[in-house]
Amino acid sequence: MFGRKQDPPPTVDAPLVDEPPQPVPTGKGRPTPKRKEAEARNKRPLVPTDRRAAAREARARNRAQRDLEYQAMRSGDERHMPARDRGPVRRYVRDSVDSRWNLGEFFLPLAAVFLVLQFVTARSAPVVAFATLLLLYVYIIASMVDAWLMWRGLKKRLVAKFGADKLPRGLAMYAVLRAFQVRPSRLPKPLVKHGQRPA
Repeated sequence: MFGRKQDPPPTVDAPLVDEPPQPVPTGKGRPTPKRKEAEARNKRPLVPTDRRAAAREARARNRAQRDLEYQAMRSGDERHMPARDRGPVRRYVRDSVDSRWNLGEFFLPLAAVFLVLQFVTARSAPVVAFATLLLLYVYIIASMVDAWLMWRGLKKRLVAKFGADKLPRGLAMYAVLRAFQVRPSRLPKPLVKHGQRPA
């Protein structure tokens, strides 16, 4: 009643043919290394024995990398540029900004002229000093409006060319900061002339 069920006796239908056993691949072909051996193989000092020499080597490597990136930015070689300047989207932004005349690119020279005028005329002609200061503020506002208009048009072209999902974050700041740099000091160097729109 509560016992185990008995299996029916096996029926013999056909004679079984003994096949030779196939060799079964076992393991990885070598013994597993002992923990002590594995740790000894991976053991290396956390701190180099000569810290000053290691620091000198690290500085030399960093300097060589920076020199390579600087030369790439001067020549336009995108393979060796810093990561923030690589890619077709960033290149299109740079070419678009470089192809137009921006009010921001004249801001630094004009600000220097306005400051000199401010110092020269502050005591002798305070009205002229106030007017130069007012003109400087008007120019700053006009430059900001120009940069905003530039970004609006550029963003529409970027979305049309690359798609909204392909645009990385920070492109607006990248374009505006480039627009406010004096053209000869821009890095990566401008590769297009004024008025030469990128395709």
